[in-house]
Amino acid sequence: MAWTHDLGWLGMCFSLLSGAHIVAAAGASQDFGLRADLLRLSQRRIFFGHQSVGMNLLDGVRQIAGRFPDVALHVVETADARELAPGTFAHGFMPENGDPERKLESFERVLSSGIGVAADVAFIKFCYTDFSAATDVPALFARYQATLRALHARYPRTIFVHVTTPLTTVEGGAKSTLKRLLGRTPNGVLENAKREHFNELLRSAYLGKKPVFDLARLESTAPDGHREIFAWKGTQVPALLSSYTEDGGHLTPDARVRFARELIALLASLPQAQ
Repeated sequence: MAWTHDLGWLGMCFSLLSGAHIVAAAGASQDFGLRADLLRLSQRRIFFGHQSVGMNLLDGVRQIAGRFPDVALHVVETADARELAPGTFAHGFMPENGDPERKLESFERVLSSGIGVAADVAFIKFCYTDFSAATDVPALFARYQATLRALHARYPRTIFVHVTTPLTTVEGGAKSTLKRLLGRTPNGVLENAKREHFNELLRSAYLGKKPVFDLARLESTAPDGHREIFAWKGTQVPALLSSYTEDGGHLTPDARVRFARELIALLASLPQAQ
């Protein structure tokens, strides 16, 4: 009986060790894939125009890159083309929040300073503060398309990535319930509806044709695949999950890393610029 007991114990130990080996192997595989993606980026010149949520993403990129100190990928705030060496993830703040057309002009101006010629990859992201309940979404998207079309013609070697606009949380709790009963709109719904309108236009125009980083979908999708969707007057309005933010708009440290990993994967999948 003692021998049988020992066999059972040994079997259990073997099972635990095997399970630990499988977990370790999976972690190693994930690290290998991440390292491979970072190595691809270390051969590229990238420029990203953004505001605060963009900085959240870059914080995540910087944290991930820090796990691999031997991989030469550096996040640098610069608009100087001379600093855009391979392995540089350059970025700049596009003024100003609440004025998306000015942001497009700022992006054009930075690229015309030499960044457009030097960059292998370039992209701009609007902020949630660029949209209000009164935003003329079709007009803004037409301006965005015209700007990106002109930039692509001017810098044909550069790959332009399109980024969906980030969302905010929607007011919940007793206040939200009361507003709904009174026929009023909870805070965040109308603004997110405008952001999603823009995002749908962007997806329709570019998804499957040009590289798209769907930040809004990531923000509204839980790890288990559940989506944060609010039904309002016959429309489905996605929102930022509360677990991804501490202030209703910016990303938590965990969300920054989670979404930055997705951005790294997309950028690494792009063909090498000629």
